Amino acid sequence: MASLDLSLIPDGGVPWLAASGDYADIVLSSRIRLARNIAGYNFSSRERDGERLRILAQVREALPRVSALAGAMVLRMDDLSVVDRQVLRERHLVSRELIGGEGVAEIRPASAVVVSESASVMVNEEDHLRLQVFRSGCDIAGALQVATRVDRELGEQVPFAFHRDFGFLTSCPTNTGTGLRASVMVHLPGLVLTQEIAKVLQGLQQMGLTHRGLYGEGSDVVGSFFQVSNQTTLGQSEDELGDHLQRVVKRLVEQEYVARKVLARDAGYIIEDKLWRAYGTLRHARSLGADEAMNLLSGVRLAVGLQLIGGLSIYTLNKLVVFGQSAHLSHEAGRALTESEACVARARYVRGVLANEASIDR
Repeated sequence: MASLDLSLIPDGGVPWLAASGDYADIVLSSRIRLARNIAGYNFSSRERDGERLRILAQVREALPRVSALAGAMVLRMDDLSVVDRQVLRERHLVSRELIGGEGVAEIRPASAVVVSESASVMVNEEDHLRLQVFRSGCDIAGALQVATRVDRELGEQVPFAFHRDFGFLTSCPTNTGTGLRASVMVHLPGLVLTQEIAKVLQGLQQMGLTHRGLYGEGSDVVGSFFQVSNQTTLGQSEDELGDHLQRVVKRLVEQEYVARKVLARDAGYIIEDKLWRAYGTLRHARSLGADEAMNLLSGVRLAVGLQLIGGLSIYTLNKLVVFGQSAHLSHEAGRALTESEACVARARYVRGVLANEASIDR
């Protein structure tokens, strides 16, 4: 099986790494996801292979008439190796459910992802379609605008299952209504180190939001990276859901900035030493575990935010978070690496990136 040529994917599927949006030092990305099902078919949990194939064929046929997905690339999961499927997951283009593995049943026929410069669409996941739009930094409104356009144009070609009283019909009742999940990936080391994070997360829950690890449901929180999203969609419009999350994220960012000021004021030398040690380890280590690297990158990212380290961009740190993961390292090596081999390759990759960019002001 030939390896996936990542250069063929529009923008590599990760334009959100650019660190170009609002609060990019804290908010890695904003995402809008819309769950849609096609009228006339069973939900994914009950559909047969023939239905799944017809759904994928219907989406393929519609693509040339959906300008918002111009130049899109269609990738079937059963055409890709395990490593390539994991690469797509590490880039947040597909879910664990779509690619199989890690406690999920094997991939089913006709599971695919459509990737364009502005959006992606998972086909035959929990719902027939999962439309996704990522934007760099805190830009929920911008992501929603693009997602709405994709939804409208695709819906003109493919009839979505819709109920007059309940809205868009989805496999999971919590998604029924708008079918919208708005989320942000945030880095909150200040709140973690000041031990305020539990109180903040409890407050999010009271406001109808939930938090997960960087890769959503079922993933652990590592390196103070969190995914924050709405819990339900019924009874609220898309704009209302997006505006609510935008306001909450702005408040969350303010709380993180305050926590960082407290750290600098009350534990300046201790924090500075801790963060420089993190940088030193990344700069010189010969083996780095995945979680270890994430925790160290979290420290360096905080150091850049506190202006303790110069010449190192948030964009570079974003790339290290994604491209330093195991599947990317295996893809670069041209074969599946063992855990110990991946640790060595990760350390080599991180050292090389930091050596090329970092200009340290001591």
